[in-house]
Amino acid sequence: MDGTELHRAEATRPVIIQGGMGVAVSGWRLAREVARAGQLGVVSGTALDAVVARRLQDGDEGGHIRRALRHFPSRGIASRVLERFFRPDGRGGHPYRPHPAIDLHPSAAAIELALVGNFAEVWLAKEGHEGMIGVNMLEKIQTATPSAILGAMLAGVDYVLMGAGVPLEIPKLLNDFAAGRAGEVTIAVADATRAYGASLDPAEVLRDDLPVLKRPKFLAIVSLPLLAGFLNRSEATRPDGFVVEGPRAGGHSAPPRGKLTVDADGQPVYGVRDEANISAMTTIGLPFWLAGGYATPERVAEAVAAGAEGVQVGTLFAFAEESGLRPDLRQQLLRQLAEGTLTVRNDPLASPTGFPFKIAAVEGTLSDPKVYAARERICNLGFLRTPVERGDGTLTYRCAAEPEHMYVRKGGDAADTVGRICLCNGLLADIGLGQVRRDGHVEDAVLTLGQDLSGPQQLLASHPDGWTAAEAVRWLTGSLPAA
Repeated sequence: MDGTELHRAEATRPVIIQGGMGVAVSGWRLAREVARAGQLGVVSGTALDAVVARRLQDGDEGGHIRRALRHFPSRGIASRVLERFFRPDGRGGHPYRPHPAIDLHPSAAAIELALVGNFAEVWLAKEGHEGMIGVNMLEKIQTATPSAILGAMLAGVDYVLMGAGVPLEIPKLLNDFAAGRAGEVTIAVADATRAYGASLDPAEVLRDDLPVLKRPKFLAIVSLPLLAGFLNRSEATRPDGFVVEGPRAGGHSAPPRGKLTVDADGQPVYGVRDEANISAMTTIGLPFWLAGGYATPERVAEAVAAGAEGVQVGTLFAFAEESGLRPDLRQQLLRQLAEGTLTVRNDPLASPTGFPFKIAAVEGTLSDPKVYAARERICNLGFLRTPVERGDGTLTYRCAAEPEHMYVRKGGDAADTVGRICLCNGLLADIGLGQVRRDGHVEDAVLTLGQDLSGPQQLLASHPDGWTAAEAVRWLTGSLPAA
């Protein structure tokens, strides 16, 4: 590709953004195929330190992680991670070794694992093509943000997308890292009497191995034009564009505006005020994509005709062959989709974050009340923990999905623990990386999808055995006018 072609490729905005789903459901294989099809492939940036640690302990099937790490800028960091976690013959059915968590004062080992995990996922997604790759982050997982983004930038990520909060500080963080400077984000700490932040200096971590970093574009995932306008008001907080996500999109969603009301099934009721105001987004003047209910060719064409660059689609790609879902779970979802029995509930209690969270009703998963009740509560991963300042000024971390007595002991309200699901363990189980408990039981899965299943249902009619990511892209763009 010569300079002119490269400039043209960088200037072209995608019509389809493949959603960043779950923990490695939007993995490198899926993102790579979407990018090869000419659209924006996105890897999930959530818990990639756990993902790479567990894949290495399972023997690194195919040698993909080790291949990626041969390109990591620091041989020392890559070697230390491999020495700690790589098991050539796998675990032999034993539990996964714990990995160091990233808190407000992370160890060097925790930072190195996060860098390696995010680097490997993005590098593998970018391998062998000139397409665009993004990484999707959750603003709620604040302490991990600097190391996750730096790891992705080391692999040359093209876009960073972030939702589940107000990503005010990400544009500056990207600018600082691209300039080789230390970057910092503010950390929300419950009961805080002072300000807290998490910082990371690329030069300090990588020293002479620090390469020149490209600044990726940043897309803020918002639910309303009000937040988009707030972010756009200052150059320091202005993203390069927006994804406007409606309440039917999978995973976490913003609660309804105004007083919370629920329907007969206990799901939050959304109204007109929660729908995307396209004319207001157009007035802001930055590129935007629509998400949540835009997974058919007709809806894609409608979005573009209304002024959007295109759409973000997740659920349709969760069903794709290259999805990171365990094959048995993916086949079960396809069977239920074909039978017309697949339902997705927007559960206002499930997520420890307090955000509504979509859960697909699938037998044998944590959507089943009996399976949920049988699971002993434990918080051994902690990605969704909340930092809390104690009365003596020290910090602790609590999660509404941990055992009730532990949550209360840390100053939490017992009522907040009711109905909570350990999403950290459940989402890792979705991709075949579930932890083995003391009694030998493997953690149960919890599946999240969007509530609009019209796209997958229509595509299933012509692809009864399922579809690839490339087939999904061709189908979604089939009603657009020729370029």
